Amino acid sequence: MELLRTLLNLVWLVLAGVWMALGYVIAGIICCILIVTIPWGIASFRIALFALWPFGSRIERRADAGVGSTLGNIIWFVVAGWWLAIGHIVTAIPLAISMVGIPFAWANLKMIPVSLTPLGRRIVDTDDPGFAVGDHRAAVPARR
Repeated sequence: MELLRTLLNLVWLVLAGVWMALGYVIAGIICCILIVTIPWGIASFRIALFALWPFGSRIERRADAGVGSTLGNIIWFVVAGWWLAIGHIVTAIPLAISMVGIPFAWANLKMIPVSLTPLGRRIVDTDDPGFAVGDHRAAVPARR
C-alpha cells in the first residue's frame, strides 16, 4: 500500500502538485508580508505541503474551530481562496480527459473546499485512527 501511495504522489507531483503548491506558497508569502494575515500564510504553507504530497493524508475539520475561523475563512475566500479554487478546477479539467488522469482530477476537485476555507482544518495521515483530543466519537467503535 505504501508503494502505491508513493507512486500516486510522484505522478501527482509531476501532473499537478508542483504548480498547485506554488500557488499556495505565493499566497502564503503575500499573507506573511502583510503581517496582519500571518495566520492565513501559515495555513497556506501547510496546505502547500499537502498539495505536494496528498495521497496518504486527508483534511478534516477541527472540532475546536469557532467563529474566528469562520470570519478568517470569509476574508481568505475574498483575498485568495477563489483563485486557488479556480486553479484546482483548471488543473483538473485536462487531467480528467485521460483515463489515467481521472483519479488526479478527482483529487484536485477534493482540494477545493480546503482552498476556499483553510482555517479550522487539520491534515492527518489516513493511517491515523482519528483519535484527537476531545474527539469522543473516535473512542467509540462503530456498530454495524
